[in-house]
Amino acid sequence: MTTTTKPSVLFVCVHNAGRSQMAAAFLSHLSEGRIEVRSAGSAPADSVNPAAVEAMAEVGIDMSAEIPKVLTTEAVQDSDVVITMGCGDACPFFPGKRYEDWKLEDPAGQGVDGVRPIRDEIRERIENLISELLPAA
Repeated sequence: MTTTTKPSVLFVCVHNAGRSQMAAAFLSHLSEGRIEVRSAGSAPADSVNPAAVEAMAEVGIDMSAEIPKVLTTEAVQDSDVVITMGCGDACPFFPGKRYEDWKLEDPAGQGVDGVRPIRDEIRERIENLISELLPAA
């Protein structure tokens, strides 16, 4: 039996500096490379939110080298699942893609204490997403 191509997910948030970066980091880590992961934003920030980096480091995931990326039509087109993070960012629409909007609190301007509950909610959603995309064999 031949293996199919692995599923791909794009996380989108305006600044690509907090929620979408944490979601991408969790999905990369927890799927152990079995899912292709992208993240981007329509108006990327200069750097990833330091409180998000710190909150993720607390759970053993290093996001310190990540850089916010600009959202491209190609990134959407090349993804099976496109997830916006409750930030109102709009994505190009392609038939046959799965689109979701996760309503998540914005970590911008919050310290690590404020980011932890957002991080934990993202992790829970990522675990559910993995179980949907990679059903147990």
